[in-house]
Amino acid sequence: MNSPEGGMKRVLVVCLGNICRSPIGEGLLKHHADKAGLNIHVDSAGTSGWHQGNQADPRSIEVMSLHGHDITQQRSRALTKEDLLTFDAILVMDSQNLRDVQHFGSSRALVTRFVPEQDVPDPYYGGDQGFESAYQMIDQAAYDWIQNWSKQTLD
Repeated sequence: MNSPEGGMKRVLVVCLGNICRSPIGEGLLKHHADKAGLNIHVDSAGTSGWHQGNQADPRSIEVMSLHGHDITQQRSRALTKEDLLTFDAILVMDSQNLRDVQHFGSSRALVTRFVPEQDVPDPYYGGDQGFESAYQMIDQAAYDWIQNWSKQTLD
């Protein structure tokens, strides 16, 4: 599915701080898009700017590495008003992120949960198992999004 301008589809993954869940989502969407041969632009952001410029949480980096993915080049950034106008889809990790993005301003993008009808629990304050659980939820949803978008480009 291409953006209205006829360019490549642009997808933004959003969580609170852009250090735990959304970097995993960004990495897994890129991974599944590459495997499917789907050319999309993927980025991530946080509804807060608390970790601006920081690497992903070491536990996110570790869980991705355990599954063969490298997200060490990603840096946290805050959601901007421009994001609402430049992305085709904004996939949020939980219902609070959804409300925050919706209150941020009007968007031309599809704004919805990364995992349809379900929140991905924030693993920040939990143990390492929370990161593995988040990875599993996000991985399946990322695969499903890419399969859906790949079918749309064939239609």
